[in-house]
Amino acid sequence: MSTVTSDNQVAAVVDGEAVHVRWIMPEGFFELPMEVESIDQLADELVALAQQVMPGATPDMQYQWAALCAGNYDAFVEGGIQYAGFVMTEVDGTRCTATVHVSLMDLAEEARFNPVQATIGALSAFNQGEVQEINLPCGPAVSWIGTRQAAVDAALAPSGHDEPFWTSFIQVQAPLPNGTVLVLEMVTPTQEGWDTFSSMFAGIVKSVCFFDDEGNLLGPSE
Repeated sequence: MSTVTSDNQVAAVVDGEAVHVRWIMPEGFFELPMEVESIDQLADELVALAQQVMPGATPDMQYQWAALCAGNYDAFVEGGIQYAGFVMTEVDGTRCTATVHVSLMDLAEEARFNPVQATIGALSAFNQGEVQEINLPCGPAVSWIGTRQAAVDAALAPSGHDEPFWTSFIQVQAPLPNGTVLVLEMVTPTQEGWDTFSSMFAGIVKSVCFFDDEGNLLGPSE
C-alpha cells in the first residue's frame, strides 16, 4: 500500500520456463492487497488502505469504501489479475480517479505463430474501440482503446439496485517469449482525467521489461 514510485514484478512460468515482467508505477498510486492468505487479512488490509486513502473520513465511510473494494476481488480472480492499483487526482476542479490492472494469460495455440496479429483480430472482433499494433521498448504489442459499461453491485449501491455507468479504457497486450501474454489495462469513469491518465499509463507500459531467471534482459526477438 504505497504512494511512491514502485518497481513491480510478476512471473509467467510455462513448462518450467519463466519470464519475469517488471514495470514501474508512478508516484501517487495506491496498491490494492493481492497476496493475502485469508478473508480476514484482506479485510484488515483494505480497512488500513481506506484509512490511508481517506484519513479524514469517519470509520463507517472507511468501512464502506473497503467493502466496495472487496466487491472487486471475484472479478480479479476471474480475470487472473495479479496487480491492481488506483490513483486519485483533481483535473480542472473535478475529482478524477483511474485504476490500473495487470494480468497474465496463456496464448491460444493457434495465436503463437503471430501473436500480435492474432490479438488484433480477436480484439477487433468485439467492434468496441480502436485496436492497433504499437512498439514498446519490450517489443511489439497491441493497444485497445474504447469505452464499456460497468455497474456498481446492488448490495453496494445507495439505491439498492445495480447502478450502471460508462468507463473509458486503454488495454495493452504484450506477448511474452514463452507463449503467454501480459495484459495491462487502465480504466477511468471520469472523462475529465482522460488525458492525464492516458499519459500516465503510457509511461507505465513503456517501463515494462522482460527478464529470465538469472535476471538477464530479454529483448523483443528472444
